[in-house]
Amino acid sequence: MEKRFHLKENGTTVRTEVLAGVTTFMTMAYVIALNPNILTNFDVGSPLWNGVFLATCLSSALASLCMAFLANKPFVLGPGMGLNSFFAVLVI
Repeated sequence: MEKRFHLKENGTTVRTEVLAGVTTFMTMAYVIALNPNILTNFDVGSPLWNGVFLATCLSSALASLCMAFLANKPFVLGPGMGLNSFFAVLVI
């Protein structure tokens, strides 16, 4: 872990980083349910809702992993809820 992320150089520990990751996940978790609700008009349980839910989870995970391992930055990425609201309410 030290070789990859340079923890001592950045003044942090594995425990601090894990705690920060869990906190960040809990902060962003609302996106997992809110995104499919906005884009499917709260049709919970439908195949479309399930598909948007899965796509939200996978795209957020993949983008966050790329940010961590390719860019070596401590940022998580998820869908922009403002743009989703604009698309679902005004465009459609």
